[in-house]
Amino acid sequence: MTAPTSPFWKHKTLEQLDLQEWESLCDGCGLCCLQKLEDEDDGAVYYTRIACKLLDLQTCRCSDYPNRKTFVPDCIQLTPAQADQFQWLPPTCGYRLISEGKDLPHWHHLVCGDPDAVHRERISQAGRMLSENSVAEDDWEEHLIFRAG
Repeated sequence: MTAPTSPFWKHKTLEQLDLQEWESLCDGCGLCCLQKLEDEDDGAVYYTRIACKLLDLQTCRCSDYPNRKTFVPDCIQLTPAQADQFQWLPPTCGYRLISEGKDLPHWHHLVCGDPDAVHRERISQAGRMLSENSVAEDDWEEHLIFRAG
């Protein structure tokens, strides 16, 4: 008889995850790929409905993930070493949740087995985003959707 094993995110630290485990923590919401604005007065970060030019607006996946830094040089590569900086990520983000010692939500694909659950639960902005190529940067403030943190 074998002992039941807990999911990797429950017994490994972020630093112990291999690349496949790390990448699988992404829930596919695409929220980290939305443009953000910072309030100059208090430093608050606000998410807009404006998506990176590489983000597929329906699937919330990067259209060229392996080469994204070539086309979007300021694209942020999340790593376990940055966990103390994850507070700008949405509170539903798997990376942020695990870094804060919390469990993944019921709709996360690693929990429920369905990568589309994030969209059905309306965690993602699938179908509700605009490409950064279609909105002038001066107008981004008109498309705020929530404050980070």
